Amino acid sequence: MTDLWILLSLFSAFTLATSDAFTKKALESCNEYLVAWFRLLFALPLLLAVLVVIPRPDLDAQFFRSFFLALPLELISVIFYIKALRISPLSLTLPFLSLTPVFAIVVSFIVLGEKVSLQGVFGIFFLAAGSYVLQLHQLRNGILEPVKAVVREKGSLLMILVAFIYSLTSPLGKMAIMHSSPLFFGATYIVCLTVCFSPIAIWKGRHDIKTFLHYGYHRRLVLPGLFYALMVASHMTAISLTKVAYMISLKRTSVLMGVLYGYFLLREKNIEERLTGAIMMTIGFIMIVTAK
Repeated sequence: MTDLWILLSLFSAFTLATSDAFTKKALESCNEYLVAWFRLLFALPLLLAVLVVIPRPDLDAQFFRSFFLALPLELISVIFYIKALRISPLSLTLPFLSLTPVFAIVVSFIVLGEKVSLQGVFGIFFLAAGSYVLQLHQLRNGILEPVKAVVREKGSLLMILVAFIYSLTSPLGKMAIMHSSPLFFGATYIVCLTVCFSPIAIWKGRHDIKTFLHYGYHRRLVLPGLFYALMVASHMTAISLTKVAYMISLKRTSVLMGVLYGYFLLREKNIEERLTGAIMMTIGFIMIVTAK
């Protein structure tokens, strides 16, 4: 049982990467709002079943405060995330999720005056170097071209914004978990997120929804939705068994899995430099979240 959190964390990484890969595949011919919505809808049955079998914790004002502060931010992140997946390769978007702890460090420094440890500094260096390596083939056009290429890649910029939002929602989610339970929070959070996202998706997809349903495009989201639900359940269970930093460090291997999916499933190019960059960014992420 001691190592169960390791298996659950890796399983959470695998299910997230798999869900993203199949979602990306569905986005090739479908409205992104409908894709995001149906992925959430197909995640609901398993999460609702979880809510039925787990005990309901006593909830206080702090839980509801954290929950409803995080929810609108999560809505924005869902939109940015799905747009990033649609317009850019997986291997050029997912690695930027590793920037979340950098934004958390900046916020902590500004708000609390907390300083970065030496290990954290090296972690930031690895993240910066890794993001440069992602576009290393642009180096032949000039030393700054890899940086400019990141700026030109709209999906990368959107995922950087998602990483920033996650730096805000993560502590709010952690607070909500402390005042409830991991599985209860995870399940109710996704259920409420789906309810809130539904009118947005229906409005944004109003011109496409008949075609979407008529041709059975929604069936492509059954597996992504199932894997997404499994990710939430395994993530929340793992986080209750060990330190958050350890669990998140292992889960971030989803970035590497996502890059490999991009190559093998979606035939994305320049896999060597993108995988190298993703590995460097993952190392940087782990160094930051485990720094003391």
